[in-house]
Amino acid sequence: MKKLFAEFKTFIARGNVMDMAIGVILATAFGKITTSLVSDVLMPLIGAIFGGVDLGKLNIVLKAAEMNGEEVVKEAVVLGIGTLLTTIIDFIIVGFIVFLIVKAMNAAKAKMEKPKEEEPKKDPEPSKEEVLLTEIRDLLKNK
Repeated sequence: MKKLFAEFKTFIARGNVMDMAIGVILATAFGKITTSLVSDVLMPLIGAIFGGVDLGKLNIVLKAAEMNGEEVVKEAVVLGIGTLLTTIIDFIIVGFIVFLIVKAMNAAKAKMEKPKEEEPKKDPEPSKEEVLLTEIRDLLKNK
C-alpha cells in the first residue's frame, strides 16, 4: 500500500499533472463566463431581434401537463429547443476562443523556434603566408 501511495505522490507531483489541473480549473471558470454571456446577454438580444421571444425558454410541448386544479399531477413532456440552442451557441463561442488561443500559442512557438538567420558566410581572410605566396605567384606569372 505504501508503494501505491508513493507512486501516486510521484505522479501527482509531476509538472504536467499540475498544469492539467490548473487548466481544468480555469476551463471550468471560463465555461461559467461563456454560459452567462450566452444565457444572459446573447440569447435575450437574439430573442429581441426575433420579436421578444426568450429563446432560452423556447420549448416544444409534446404532451401537456396533467392538472388537478392548481396541482400538477404529471409534468409536461417538452423538447428544450431553446436550451439546446443556448448550449450550441455556448459551444461555438468556447470553440472559437480556444481556436484563437491555440493559434496564438502556435504563432508564438513558431517565432521562438525560428532559427536566427545566419549571416552569409564570408571567405576567411587569407593568412600572411597565403598572401605572400599569392604575390610570389603573381610575380612569377608576370615574368
